[in-house]
Amino acid sequence: MYEKTIEPVAIMHTGFGEKFGIPRQSGLVPEAAGQIVFEPKYQNPDALRGIEEFTHLWIIWGFSENRVEKFTPLVTPPRLGGREKRGVFATRSPFRPNGMGLSSVRLDKVEYKSSKGPIIHVSGVDMLDGTPIYDIKPYLAYSDSHPEASEGFAAEHRWDTVHVIWRDEALKSCMDEGTRITVEHILAQDPRAAYNKAKDYIYGMRYGKFDIRFVADSHAGTIEIVDVVECIDGYHKVK
Repeated sequence: MYEKTIEPVAIMHTGFGEKFGIPRQSGLVPEAAGQIVFEPKYQNPDALRGIEEFTHLWIIWGFSENRVEKFTPLVTPPRLGGREKRGVFATRSPFRPNGMGLSSVRLDKVEYKSSKGPIIHVSGVDMLDGTPIYDIKPYLAYSDSHPEASEGFAAEHRWDTVHVIWRDEALKSCMDEGTRITVEHILAQDPRAAYNKAKDYIYGMRYGKFDIRFVADSHAGTIEIVDVVECIDGYHKVK
């Protein structure tokens, strides 16, 4: 049997410093930006020749923070409320035998004049900061897009979102408008686990340099951002 050891060709840098809050699929939050920085061995700009002719890319990456000790054939997809099980190969669960992820992202630009070699700027990411990237391929609409495809159990909850509102105190933070819109769209996906949706509980989500605190009302279908704290090098900045 043929076996090959693979190594990262690049590292993805995003505003997601922790798993909580990461969109469950790529493209759900178009504003979520990322930068692909290549490992020294792969920094030759010739490897990117022609890539800017495409608008979207496939990213093959690794779930670096998940530890799978043994093969688990059944998982509980969030789209089914965390109560029903499906086969791991019938889901996009991160707990997979080889821990591999696949994402379709938008190619925004390529930065060539950088001390770190070429940097690919993308958006619509669903990856943790520091995620290892194993391969990059162009997205081809004529072969990769299947409008007639069935979405199985995911179809019923395809557009499930909640309404995000801001408390006046949270709006006083130094968060710029672009980041504010991104945070709203992230929270609109309701990052809470299906088994942990307590009313009035104050949740915390880290995005970029901000620690966002929010409460949720599942009955009303709302998330209210109650406070935003700016963090510097892991420490909260006093407002």
